Order: sequence, then structure tokens, then C-alpha cells
Amino acid sequence: MALKSTIFKADLQIADMDRHYYQTHSLTIARHPSENDERMMMRVLAFALHATDRLAFGKGLSTEDEPDIFEDDLTGAMLQWIDVGVPDERRIVKASRRSESVAVYAYGNGALPWWKQSGKVFASLGNVSVCFLPSEQLRELASLAQRTMQLQLTVQEGQLWLSDQACAMQLEPARWLAVNNVT
Repeated sequence: MALKSTIFKADLQIADMDRHYYQTHSLTIARHPSENDERMMMRVLAFALHATDRLAFGKGLSTEDEPDIFEDDLTGAMLQWIDVGVPDERRIVKASRRSESVAVYAYGNGALPWWKQSGKVFASLGNVSVCFLPSEQLRELASLAQRTMQLQLTVQEGQLWLSDQACAMQLEPARWLAVNNVT
């Protein structure tokens, strides 16, 4: 019998002064059995940094042709493709053809070698941005994972402050590749 996803709920208040975006999102997050708290919370952070009324989580780890997070327009055209981790270079090349913008939020020990191998290819695509969250900050972020979460994110001049009822932290993702104000 296959293991089922664990459901997490988050009320996410976003005050993104850089984008002039102020909204609260009630999220239902399905954590795949093979997914850890670090990856799940990176998805939540990536969602918060790109939030729009149409942004949504993809179907999950087992769906190869879909992003972790996406935004499409009313015609079904892909506006934002967002992946977490160190996706295959071919996947990002394909995504860059299918979407107006692609963002990757890398983390973990494999991120730097992955970036050294694929960074030039991503830069040549013109619509890909890549951010990296250091391990210490990733562990802090993962410590917020609870089945029910109330999170507040403030973004100002590229600085991120994330908090819940018990903890507050400043996160500083390294921007390895930025495209036209894409985080």
C-alpha cells in the first residue's frame, strides 16, 4: 500500500514592500511521503515570494512535467514556473520555453556543484532566476513546519523576515541569477 501525503495548513500573511503586494493566503500543502520539512518549507517560501491570486502548488514530486509552484493565465498559458531543489538542467530549459518566467530555489549540499555545471546555460535562457538558501537558514526555516501554521512574511529592499507565534528570523537567499526584478 502506498503512503499518502501529509496535509499541512498555513495562513500566510505577506507584506512584500518591494512588489507592493499585501495579502493573506490560506494554503493547503500536501507533503509527499518522501519530502522533508526543508523542502516543504522552501516551497512555502517560494510561494510567498511570488504570490499572486492565481499562484498554486503543482501536483507534487511524482509529476515530472509540472512545476512545484505555478501561475497560469485564464487561457492556460504558463506565466510562472517555480521549482525547489536542484532540478535537472533539461527540465529548466524546457520550462523556460513553456513559461514567461522560471524561478529555482536551490538548497542543500548538491546546489553549488549543480550551479557550477548549469549556471551558464540558465543565464543564456534569459527568463530564469536562481536563488540559494544556505543550510543554517534552511534549518531555521524548517523549524517552523507544523501541521497548522500562522506565518508572516515581510519583504523590504530584498530583506526577508519570516515569523510565526513563537519565532522570528531573517532569511537572506543568495541571488545567483536574477532576471528583470524576478526574485
